[in-house]
Amino acid sequence: MTAGQVSTNRVFAEDDLVPISALQHYVFCPRQCALIHIERIWNENRLTAEGRLLHERVHDAESESRPNLRITRGLRLCSFRIGIAGIADVVEFIGEPNGSAIPGLQGRWRPRPIEYKRGRPKLDRSDAVQVCAQALCLEEMLNVDVREGGIYYGRPRRRQTVLFTDSLRDETEQIVYQTRRLIRSGETPAATPDGRCRSCSLSDYCLPGTAGIKKSARRYLEKMVAR
Repeated sequence: MTAGQVSTNRVFAEDDLVPISALQHYVFCPRQCALIHIERIWNENRLTAEGRLLHERVHDAESESRPNLRITRGLRLCSFRIGIAGIADVVEFIGEPNGSAIPGLQGRWRPRPIEYKRGRPKLDRSDAVQVCAQALCLEEMLNVDVREGGIYYGRPRRRQTVLFTDSLRDETEQIVYQTRRLIRSGETPAATPDGRCRSCSLSDYCLPGTAGIKKSARRYLEKMVAR
């Protein structure tokens, strides 16, 4: 199935909505995604704790209102077309003559989702996919055109602009499809150990050195017991 086929008019029930956070987990590691969203396993390390505290501070801050700018925090989002739901850290509403009418606001506005991350920009596209998914929700909920968003990284303390190109939109919808297929399967993929495992908070549950395709957990246990 191609990305274009995934994005056709499809309506999902509320119980079928995939968490937007699961998309980032899937891009980072499908096994991690399955451990969290199928097996319901979670464990905090220093990195995840710092990330959680950052999101809590962002969500708890008061909304702001300035001329031609409205800042909303912790906004709940969903798309029944592609079947996702989640919470945006921040959505900025920019006053623009060519913007759209937004319920509850006078004038014309263009929304811009902003995601906050504790660390540095990643080598993969997980952060861009996550904020693009938020944009797709905003477009459906508000019937507006969302052209760009942003990701604020805590280490360089800098915001990175994300343009919602056709290719990123297609990639995001494809990731939604793949993530939903994984969760619906109820099966956790085999481990594929690499450098990502060192920073994963679920390493002790995943056991990447023993749960790979060519690894036997039974032989590992027998070896440990025999010591």
